[in-house]
Amino acid sequence: MSHFGYACATQSTSNCILLGNSRNPTSLSSWGSEFLGHSVTNFSIAKVYGRKQRNWHCPLKVVCVDYPRPELEGTVNFLEAAYLSSTFRNSPRPQKPLEVVIAGAGESEDSCLAGLSTAKYLADAGHKPILLEARDVLGGKIAAWKDKDGDWYETGLHIFFGAYPNVQNLFGELGINDRLQWKEHSMIFARPDKPGEFSRFDFAEVLPAPLNGIWAILKNNEMLTWPEKIKFAIGLLPAMVGGQSYVEAQDGLSVQEWMRKQGVPDRVTDEVFIAMSKALNFINPDELSMQCILIALNRFLQEKHGSKMAFLDGNPPERLCMPIVEHIQSLGGEVQLNSRIQKIKLNQDGSVDCFLLNNGKEVRGDAYVFAAPVDILKLLLPDEWKEISYFKKLEKLVGVPVINVHIWFDRKLKNTYDHLLFSRSPLLSVYADMSLTCKEYYDPNRSMLELVFAPAEEWISCSDTEIIEATMKELAKLFPDEIAADGSKAKILKYHVVKTPRSVYKTIPNCEPCRPLQRSPVEGFYLSGDYTKQKYLASMEGAVLSGKFCAQAIVQDYEMLVARAQRELAGAGNV
Repeated sequence: MSHFGYACATQSTSNCILLGNSRNPTSLSSWGSEFLGHSVTNFSIAKVYGRKQRNWHCPLKVVCVDYPRPELEGTVNFLEAAYLSSTFRNSPRPQKPLEVVIAGAGESEDSCLAGLSTAKYLADAGHKPILLEARDVLGGKIAAWKDKDGDWYETGLHIFFGAYPNVQNLFGELGINDRLQWKEHSMIFARPDKPGEFSRFDFAEVLPAPLNGIWAILKNNEMLTWPEKIKFAIGLLPAMVGGQSYVEAQDGLSVQEWMRKQGVPDRVTDEVFIAMSKALNFINPDELSMQCILIALNRFLQEKHGSKMAFLDGNPPERLCMPIVEHIQSLGGEVQLNSRIQKIKLNQDGSVDCFLLNNGKEVRGDAYVFAAPVDILKLLLPDEWKEISYFKKLEKLVGVPVINVHIWFDRKLKNTYDHLLFSRSPLLSVYADMSLTCKEYYDPNRSMLELVFAPAEEWISCSDTEIIEATMKELAKLFPDEIAADGSKAKILKYHVVKTPRSVYKTIPNCEPCRPLQRSPVEGFYLSGDYTKQKYLASMEGAVLSGKFCAQAIVQDYEMLVARAQRELAGAGNV
C-alpha cells in the first residue's frame, strides 16, 4: 500500500491517520473528513488531542494512506486476461525469433499502450520487437513533460479501473502494483443546482456485485427520484438478461435514443449520462453509441470492484511506460525514439517492404505492426490498399479531439476530494486535485487541478488564454467560495493546456462493423490500437487487449512469416 505524509490536520483526504511517535504509537482513523460528506460522531478530536499530547515527543502529523488494492484476482475477466498473458510466456521458443517492426508507440494513448503491449507480449513469446516512438518522450496520450519549474503536465487525466483486467495483469506482471493509488469506492458528481456541493454514489464493501452497485444507486436520492430509478432499472433489464450479444446489438443507437426507446426519462440522461458519456469518450450522449455505456455498466455492475478507481502514483512515462520498455529491452527488444514513420513502402506484390522514417531511414522486419491512431493510418495508407474492404471501412473511424488543462493555484483548495470528480459542467468532463490524488504531485500548500475539457471540437482551435478563461468560469461554480472567474479569489500561478486534435476514436453509432481485426488481409501486416476489434472499445484496457490480440496473431502466424522471409531472401539472392 503506498502512502505519504504531511504535517497538517486540516487537508481533505480519503483516509487520514493521526500519528504520534514510535514510542507511543497511537492511531485514529478519521474516515469522516468534512470534505467526504460524513460527520465524526464517535469521538472528539479535541479530547484525543488533549489526552495524548502530553506523552508525544513530536508534533501531531496526518498521514494520507491510500485504500488497499481490491481483490481482483478471482474475477472471470482477470483470470481470462492472466491466461492470455501466460500463453506468451509458455509458448515454444522460436528457433528463429521474428523481428517485428511496430510503428506508433506514442502518438496517442491507444497507440502508446497498444504498441507497448504488442511489443511486451511478443518479447514474452521469444521474438524481437523493434518499437518506433515518434517523439522524444514515451507515452503518447499518456505522455507527460516537466516544465521549467520541475512540475509535470500530462496529455490526459488517467484513471485505472478495477474492471481493467488486462491492465491490472500488466501491472502485476511488471511488479508495479504498488504504483496504483486506489481510492474509496465511490463515484462523486458535482451538483449544478447547488454550486459547491456534491452528490455521491457509494459502493458498500460488504455487498457483492451487483448488489453493491444497486445499493449505491438506491441510496442516492439527490440526483434521481425513485420513479426515475425504477424506470431506469426496468429499461436496463434487457441488457442484464441479454448479456454481451444484446450489448453489441445496441451499437446502432445513441445513448439518448436508447434511453428514450426504453422509456427512461430524459432527466436520467441529463443527470447522470451526460457526465458519463463525456468521461468515457469526450462526447455527449446524443452522439455516443449506447454500446459504450452498456459495456461500462455491465462491468461496473457485474464485478464488485469494477468501478473502483486508482490513480498512478506519478508521471506516466516514468511510472508506467519505462517499466514496460525495460522489460522489452531485457528480453532483447528495441525501443527507438524520434522515429516517426513517413511512409509504408510496398513490394510489387503489395506486401510491406519497409517503414520509411522521417529521417530517411528504412526499417525492415519479418512482420509489421501499425499501432498509431487510426487517423494517422488513414493518412499513410498506401494507394494500393485503399480499395480493400478491410481498410476502406476505416473511414468511419475518426479520432475525437480533447483538451487537458492544468492550473496551479496559490493556495490549497478545500472544496475537493482525494478522488476523480465528475464536473457535470457543459464545458468540462472530469477533474481532480492532483496535489491530493497523486503522490509525486503532492503539495500541502497549493492545489493543482487537472481537468478534461470536453467536448472540445469547438475549442481545439482556440487560444490557451480563451480556454483558461472559459475553464475559470466553470470552476467558479464548482468552488464558489474559493475561485472567481475574474481571479479575485484564488490566484493562478501558472497553467498548461495540452491539445490532442485526434485522441481515441469517436464511438458513435454503427462504428462496430468498421473496427478491424488485428490481422490484416495483407500478409505480414497487423494493426494494434483500441479502435481494433476487442470488447473494451476506446480505453486503456482496450489498447492493452488489442496489443495482446495483435501479438497473438503474429505468434500464430509464425510458420507463415518465416516461410515468407525465406522466400524474400531467396528472391533477393536470385537478382
